[in-house]
Parts: sequence; C-alpha cells; structure tokens
Amino acid sequence: MTKAEIVADIANKTGIEKTTVQHTVEAFMEAVKHSMAKGENVYLRGFGSFVIKRRAEKTGRNISKNTTIIIPAHNIPAFKPAKTFVNVVKNKVK
Repeated sequence: MTKAEIVADIANKTGIEKTTVQHTVEAFMEAVKHSMAKGENVYLRGFGSFVIKRRAEKTGRNISKNTTIIIPAHNIPAFKPAKTFVNVVKNKVK
C-alpha cells in the first residue's frame, strides 16, 4: 500500500477531502521523523513503536578491492509492532 492509497482509503472512510488527509498524513510522518531525529522514540498504543536502535562499530569488507573498512557506530530507525498488531496480521494473512 502506498501513501496515496492510504490517503484515498482514509478519505473514503471519513469523508474528509483527500488534500486535507494528505496534509495530515504528511504532518504525522514529519512529526515522527523530527521526534526520532531528536533521539526520542514514538509510541502508538495498539499499533507499535518507532524506536531508535544503536548499531555498534564493526569491520566490513570491500570485496572488489579486497580491503577492510571500519563501519562506525550509528543509530537507525526501526518499527516494533504492538502485540495486538502482530496478532491481527498473524490471524488474517494466509
């Protein structure tokens, strides 16, 4: 499902104009991005959590040059679904 499909689905279910829904969805995504950029996790009860995971420094290999490189420690965004979310997907998708 794409962002456009999400906007269309919400607009159809609520009767709100697509442009208003699109602005709302984009504002939500920006709020999540800005919060995580500040180092804050985002918790949506019953849906899941957008969390920041820390990746440790590690050694990698450049296969084409046959050299070793150091990949520095860094943070990455991750999504952890809520138990209710997982249960719905487990029971509905076949």
